[in-house]
Amino acid sequence: MIRPLQQHDALLADIAASKDATGFRLWWLGQSGFLLQWKGEHALIDPYLSDSLTKKYAATDKPHVRMSEQVIDPARLGGITAVSSSHNHTDHLDADTLIPLVHVNPDITIIVPEANRAFAADRLKVDVTRLRGIDDGTTVHAGAFTFHGLPAAHDVITQDERGHHKFMGYVIRFGPHAVYHSGDTLLYDGLAERLKQFKIDVAILPINGRASERRVAGNLWGREAAQLANEIAAGVVIPCHYDMFEFNTATPDEFIAECEKIGQPYKVLQQGECWSSA
Repeated sequence: MIRPLQQHDALLADIAASKDATGFRLWWLGQSGFLLQWKGEHALIDPYLSDSLTKKYAATDKPHVRMSEQVIDPARLGGITAVSSSHNHTDHLDADTLIPLVHVNPDITIIVPEANRAFAADRLKVDVTRLRGIDDGTTVHAGAFTFHGLPAAHDVITQDERGHHKFMGYVIRFGPHAVYHSGDTLLYDGLAERLKQFKIDVAILPINGRASERRVAGNLWGREAAQLANEIAAGVVIPCHYDMFEFNTATPDEFIAECEKIGQPYKVLQQGECWSSA
């Protein structure tokens, strides 16, 4: 098992020690999960902090064998202003993560795609009015953070019968900064043009790619993530969605090689590690 650079008490101590620092910070929590800190406020993005998928698929022909140790018990993450889910797949909308998180953060803003609001409410055992829905071109404000919705293509852009998008990415703006978390996505026409207007400081992009034998929807390959970040002039790009499950992972080697080839600034984090803008 891969041991995070920081986990449990050490991770919490690092978060607490950074709350009054200048700039903003991002901690990789594993898979697509990140903790964003800005001026003492915190937003969680797509956290998966349990073993629910490993347990669910243990006796099937698609076991989700975990590669990395858990970074933190979600019940220990207090002081969270907002948490977002990009889509309904359990590694992005996990009841075993979100229910204890909401319990310790009763006033937390929970942001999900509008198309998924009823599904998410049922999974999290809350009233549908407890969740804030977001769609293409709409925003949700939570404390210092403003979430802007953009579609994601996982594998294709998918809408419900009302035209709401089921798979989303988010640009999170706070102060003068903007962080883009794509959710699970492939490239699609118009994505880069939409993102350029936000002047992205950090792009968080999946790199596990796609292969039919995995029998799951795919993502960007490492070289594609590097190229998208470069096209939108992201200040830095951070890869994610790897080193969690044996059947659906990739190394960051291709991503690193392409970033260096095209001159795109990047940072490869260890789980539990912090990236700082300052």
